[in-house]
Amino acid sequence: MTAFGWLSIMLLIGIVCRAKIKLFRNILMPASVIAGCLGFLLLNMGILQGVDGNIYNDLTAHLFTLSFISIGLTSVSKSEETGSSVKNMLKGSIAIGAVWVLLWSVTPLLGYLVLKLLNTVTDMHAVYGLLIPTAFCDGPGTAIVFGNMFESYGWENASQIAVTFAVIGFFYAFGVGVPLAKWGVKKGLAKNVTAIDNTIARGLYRKQEQHESLGMATCYSGNIDTLAFHLALVGACFIGAKYLSALCALIPGSWGEIVSSLMFMHGLIVAYIVRWIMEKLNVAQYKNDTLQARITGTCTDMLVCSAFMAIQISIIGKWLIPILIVTFVAAVVTFGASYYFGSRIGGPCDFERTLGIWGCATGTCPTGIALIRIVDPNLETTAATELGAMNVVAMVLSLGVYVAVPSIAKFIAEGAGFGVGNLGVCIVTVIICLVVLKIFKAWGKPTYHLKEK
Repeated sequence: MTAFGWLSIMLLIGIVCRAKIKLFRNILMPASVIAGCLGFLLLNMGILQGVDGNIYNDLTAHLFTLSFISIGLTSVSKSEETGSSVKNMLKGSIAIGAVWVLLWSVTPLLGYLVLKLLNTVTDMHAVYGLLIPTAFCDGPGTAIVFGNMFESYGWENASQIAVTFAVIGFFYAFGVGVPLAKWGVKKGLAKNVTAIDNTIARGLYRKQEQHESLGMATCYSGNIDTLAFHLALVGACFIGAKYLSALCALIPGSWGEIVSSLMFMHGLIVAYIVRWIMEKLNVAQYKNDTLQARITGTCTDMLVCSAFMAIQISIIGKWLIPILIVTFVAAVVTFGASYYFGSRIGGPCDFERTLGIWGCATGTCPTGIALIRIVDPNLETTAATELGAMNVVAMVLSLGVYVAVPSIAKFIAEGAGFGVGNLGVCIVTVIICLVVLKIFKAWGKPTYHLKEK
């Protein structure tokens, strides 16, 4: 609770900083990132009493699992669009998912090679480079999960390095994404943008601007508060995820060991099952999806701040230079892939899709949606919806590399090298992603160029 209290204070200060400091308003820096930076500094200076980076490491992992559970409990809205727009949205979702998985498959090998080349001037082992996609493509929650997995194989401080990769990814997401969005507006690449007013820049609604609902009450408060009911659903799914994880641990070999560690995936699966049961029993009416989505957003904001506060400079300081170099190379490759494939999906919102891919491949899905909303504040394009739907595609295509990457770390720790099969899984996954893009005609000629006048 002390850790939660300090995190809450950082968030409150971050909200004030976003509203009052012009620089943060101009670059639309989320309060959670500002709060995380401040918390990181104060914690490493020894000012915050009663907590350390390890507890925020654990807190981030749990918040990540809770956010996935909440996503699973939230019903998918039924779109009223038909015909070509639905077909275009389906193509966009599949394309974004394929590009995301392609990056997940390429960047661990890239990270390994970069650190291998740097071994002449640094003692940072190349195996830590394998953690790049867990941080960039998935965010701090997954980074810590995989980092802990690497540590169980004997790679010390892997979770610290992984979460540091993730934090740097957020800086690239907004540091490049916001100027890119503004460039697109200037060049006329974004067709649905309106001026960024003071409310958006400030990040707070004044009384006369408060129109958005947080959801309807579905329970009589004299019985149980509606929010308590929704949180109880999330908590119940968390326990279910722990049992599912224990069940997966019975799978023989590396698969069982690795799959059982993916608590966030188990949480998502259990949440889907619970939602399905509620629908079959006709009690889904008591679950409000607007409120459930707010719980997801709350977990996301808190885990971002917590991830920053989990970093211990005393641990990662000696490897800061190679960390900055490998993340820079990963960011360059990620931007190149985001722009190249994003501009070739085909459709009226490829620029918005490019922003979404970039944000999602350097931060999280909410980061990608935040960048899309800069150029499409009223969500008139399908890009934001596609970014959410792409998770289904990504979950199917990425299962192999989710197991292969930690298996490589385990093999190297045991002195067995990469493992031909693990390397093959990464290469085959890349090929599959490219084939998927071709089959669904989402890899054609560019629909826009950044240098357009």
